[in-house]
Formats: sequence, C-alpha cells, structure tokens
Amino acid sequence: MTAPTAPADLSRLCLHTITTKPWAIETAAAKFASAGVKGITVWRDTLVGRDIPATGRMLRDHGLSVVSLCRGGFFPAATPRDRAQALDDNRRAIAEAHALGAPQVVLVCGALPGQSLPESRKQIAEGIAALLPECQSSGVRLAIEPLHPMYADSRSAVNTLGQANDMAESLNSPHVGVAVDVYHLWWDPTLEREIARCGRLGALFAFHMSDWRTPTVDFLNDRGLMGEGCIPIGQIRSWVESAGFTGFHEVEIFSNRLWATDQDVFLGNIVQAYLAHG
Repeated sequence: MTAPTAPADLSRLCLHTITTKPWAIETAAAKFASAGVKGITVWRDTLVGRDIPATGRMLRDHGLSVVSLCRGGFFPAATPRDRAQALDDNRRAIAEAHALGAPQVVLVCGALPGQSLPESRKQIAEGIAALLPECQSSGVRLAIEPLHPMYADSRSAVNTLGQANDMAESLNSPHVGVAVDVYHLWWDPTLEREIARCGRLGALFAFHMSDWRTPTVDFLNDRGLMGEGCIPIGQIRSWVESAGFTGFHEVEIFSNRLWATDQDVFLGNIVQAYLAHG
C-alpha cells in the first residue's frame, strides 16, 4: 500500500473559530485569509450580538468558504419540556446557519447521565427526525459527529462511526450525514470499513483533524497540532478521500496551552503542521 502523502497546498484547509478562540470572528477572518486558509467553520458563540447575514458576507468578502456552523445537538433530556427546548435551540442553529450561508450544522448529540445509552440514542434520532422539515425548507444539512467514548456520560451517546452511520441510514434523508473527527475516532478498529460505508451512503459531510497528545492532561482542552501526537492523520485522510470525500480538511483544536500562546505564531504553526502532517 502506498503511504499517504501530505496535502500539497492550502486549497482545502479550513479552520474552526474555536481553534483561535482568543480572536473575534472579524480578526480570525482577516488573519485566516492572509495566511492562505480557504475555509472557516463558525462556532455559534462568535455570532452573539452580530448581524448574522452581514457576518456571512464579511467572511466571503475575505475569500473564505463558510464550511459549517458548530454546534447543535444535545437532544437527550429527562422531560418532554426539556427535549422540546433542545429542539427549539436546534431550530435556531439551523436558522443561523441559513442566515450565515453555512451548508450544515455539526451535531454534538448529547447524553443524559443515568439514562441508558440506547434511550439517549433513541431520543437523538427522534430529535433529528423532528428537525427535517426545517432542514428541507432551508437547505441546511445536519452532520452527526460521533464523540470519543470518554464523553458518553453527558456529551454524546453516539460514540462510534458505526453508530452514526446506523442513525443516518435509518433516518434516510439527504439532509442527514456524519462528521468524521480523527480525535474522536482514531482508536476504532472498524474505522476504515465504516468510513467506506459512509461514502457508499453519501453521508460523509465533514472531516475534522487535530492530534492526541501523550500524555493528555485534559480530555477536552489539550488537543495537539497535527504531528504532535499519535493519530495517523494522513492514513485516515486517505480513507476519507478514498470514500469520495472532496470537502475541506477542518482543523479543530481545543487547547488551553495553545490558546495562551501568540495566536499569530499559532496560526503559522497550524499551516506548517497541516502541510507536513495533515
């Protein structure tokens, strides 16, 4: 088997606004564009108090493609009222994505401590199904992002790509697919097979990258730059591309360590790491 090669250029590089968390979205847009980055995924906190359509125009004026909006989800809840409130927030996320010009909302699906994982997955599927009318009218898609099992208590009951594929397949809508994040899925022995299945389903909507540092000092906020850890990023990217994915490679890094550094230097390091290890 031929070893995977690193990206040749920045034409498919996308950064999440959370990656350079200290920057306002206007600063991030200008800096990303100046560095040659071509895509941006917007986290909803950056839109608070802003004119969302105008923000979308600003991003495109910088030459950036708006790749996704993060995040929706968190469907499981103990009462019908709480589940209805979660649906209302997801409807707002879909409306925000439409106003921004983002084609999809990434879903961190949620889980409820003390509730069985099968019941939480049932509530997740029901929640997504309830949003399909809004997706159909707006054209916005929903990308189910399976999270590492360490988050199964409260952040997501969808923990493998197989589970996400099963859910997307059962919902059977062109508006529902999956987001593959190497940080959450690199450990899975069925990953190559499930990525291929995802491609056959036409459900591979997004691809996120970062690295797993050893030792990891914080399971949420200690992700590494590509090449700083143990994830075979290039190999997983080759599987994704073999499955037919031609979209952006989204760098999504949560890191207290890196947020505390000079963000201009960090951005330059992201570009270098992507070209060397992405």
